[in-house]
Amino acid sequence: MARHAQHRAFSLKADNFNLTNYHTFQPLLRATMRQLDSMAPRFEIQGSQIEILDHPADFYSVLKQKIINAHSRVFLSSLYIGRYQHELVDCIGAAMKKTPTLKVDILLDCLRSTRDSPGDSTASLLAPLVSQFGDRIEVRFYHTPKLHGFAKMLVPKRFNEGFGLQHMKIYGFDDEVMLSGANLSEDYFTNRQDRYYLFRSKSISDYYHTVQSTVGSLSYRVVPSDDIQKYALQWPSTNRASEPLLNVERYVKDCNRVLYPVLKGHCGSENAVQVTNPDTVVYAVSSFSPLLNPDFSTEKPAILRILSFLDEQRASFTFTAGYFNMHKDILNKICHSLASGRIITASPFANSFYKSKGVSKYVPDAYLYNAGKFLKTVTKNHREDVVKLLEWQRGIIRQPNGWSYHAKGIWINLPDEAEPSITVIGSSNYTKRAYSLDLETNAIVITKDPELKSRMKQEVDHLCKHTTTLTLADFKKPERRISPGVKAASMILSNML
Repeated sequence: MARHAQHRAFSLKADNFNLTNYHTFQPLLRATMRQLDSMAPRFEIQGSQIEILDHPADFYSVLKQKIINAHSRVFLSSLYIGRYQHELVDCIGAAMKKTPTLKVDILLDCLRSTRDSPGDSTASLLAPLVSQFGDRIEVRFYHTPKLHGFAKMLVPKRFNEGFGLQHMKIYGFDDEVMLSGANLSEDYFTNRQDRYYLFRSKSISDYYHTVQSTVGSLSYRVVPSDDIQKYALQWPSTNRASEPLLNVERYVKDCNRVLYPVLKGHCGSENAVQVTNPDTVVYAVSSFSPLLNPDFSTEKPAILRILSFLDEQRASFTFTAGYFNMHKDILNKICHSLASGRIITASPFANSFYKSKGVSKYVPDAYLYNAGKFLKTVTKNHREDVVKLLEWQRGIIRQPNGWSYHAKGIWINLPDEAEPSITVIGSSNYTKRAYSLDLETNAIVITKDPELKSRMKQEVDHLCKHTTTLTLADFKKPERRISPGVKAASMILSNML
């Protein structure tokens, strides 16, 4: 994957920033954009270059269509590909046969993608592509440096993901890239609600390809093997860091050096392709905390900056995360909000862990417990009339027509405006885990385009369609009472949820 890396020399000088277009944005937005310019890469586009999808089936349809029609590159980053997702893998193979110049890069999490070995696994599903197409396809597995030595030997596979994951969702095709929170498995293509933004921009596509390529150069390569598990993991000599399982301290030091140009090397710079009269600005923000010491990740500082709009009394916001366990700094912003807002969370019946095996079956109750604590805090701060908690449910998961909920994001409406001007799209759940254990990447979209603002509002309305308001009174019902064991476990394990 390193062969595709596009590490450029970007200027850090503020006097090189082109601020000529900022005067056309609302003053509150201009102030925010100037601050974000010091934090993250900036790309100026037209709102019409963004397509918003609402449904899992559309996500899968567009994904396959873009892959099969790609001319030069396909790059896919996800937590995992479902181990029986043969249709998607066949689509990749068909695209490579159709276009001999097409190159494919795939980046997944090592722990998740090898969990089912030596049986059928994501790794064994993808290895035949490498056999068939050689160096035209590169499959990389990121392994967290947080799990090594005796811990790696002793921790059961079902629990080792608690130490950290490759959690980015980047789906790129030539000069387009889709950011989402969705993984690549059957439920995400059928009945798990998520979010999906397709950016038609070469510069944005180039940037996220660089993000994936760089992390790929810090990851294991998957190669075919004749043994029972059908694959092997290699640490190529061309990688840009020491192997994490052999020398963690050296690996993190190398990662600092390699990742700095990606996260910080062109803060505030415009995209290379000039757009006439841009009406939308995209900031690329990421969190690579387990690889950085000191941590210079860009996501949390940027998120906290846009959440300062919650100090505006006539502003409004919507926040959602599939797993209700907000980072304390974000929670504090919301609980003390002067702006009116709504939080969308998954009902226990829409949680992917509902009635799962083992201790994970208690996870929905742990998130419900967090929701109850949130409502108590909001009430204590006398903000219950301002901030509402909405619970998303569409049937019951694993029953006919039942859906699960996995959407995550933020939308902010400026004072006295009915439609959002800002949204955040990407992989993060905005938890302590996201900012300490996992790799995340997102985009902050700021727009003055009325049509894009309207589509962003329609997206929020679509998510709210299957919600009901949750109040403290609901927690007095028997079915919402949380056992002392779940309360204790949620406090102990909150960093991993």
